[in-house]
Amino acid sequence: MLRTPTGGAVTGTATADERPMSIGTVLLRLRDEFPEVTISKIRFLEAEGLVEPQRTPSGYRKFRSADVERLAQVLRMQRDHYLPLKVIREHLDALARGEQSALPATGGVRDLVGGREAEPGRPTAARIGRAELLAAAEVSESDLDEWESYGLVAPTAEGGYDAEMVTVAKLVADLGRFGLEPRHLRAMRAAADREAGLIEQVVAPLRRHRNPQTRAHAEATAKELAELSVRLHSSLVQTALGIRLH
Repeated sequence: MLRTPTGGAVTGTATADERPMSIGTVLLRLRDEFPEVTISKIRFLEAEGLVEPQRTPSGYRKFRSADVERLAQVLRMQRDHYLPLKVIREHLDALARGEQSALPATGGVRDLVGGREAEPGRPTAARIGRAELLAAAEVSESDLDEWESYGLVAPTAEGGYDAEMVTVAKLVADLGRFGLEPRHLRAMRAAADREAGLIEQVVAPLRRHRNPQTRAHAEATAKELAELSVRLHSSLVQTALGIRLH
């Protein structure tokens, strides 16, 4: 298991896990907890000095279980605490040297009522500020301005950005490293809006129902439909490209 209660390194790994792993195997291991992670993200984290896999004479990356654990820690701190990579690297390096290093208290999703930090996975209305979004996605003000002009990223009606918008910003940034600009991603935004419209047609009658249990069922149905839609979209794209991940 990669996860520990404190997010620390996992010990007692089986001997089989010590065999070097390809980047594809690492991706599959991480995706249980981090569905949005990509091979390009892993390569980017390597380029930023967050992980140092071994290299074969022919140049292929070979990861150890400790590398996978460190990647999981990095992704967890980005997801749960919205820390920039420089801060994460310094924190992990200090721990590796045996130093006592408290997790920096920067970033963090805040509850709209009371300003408390939201617990990971807790269903709450939460938002972060513009500076926190920039740190989480590791982009500039001009990048975010452009994304907003194309409707890819948008603040909430109350101001600030919700947690899901942070994920959107990170993905837009990752795609940008391959040369895909915001203007190229407008079609994805339009397709997402159309899919949301279809789901809304299904759940709208349930949301208007007087019974609270029926309205709650509407939200659960919308979430399930959204997950199925994402899986279908992913499979269709992979089929079109002739890609097999397994």
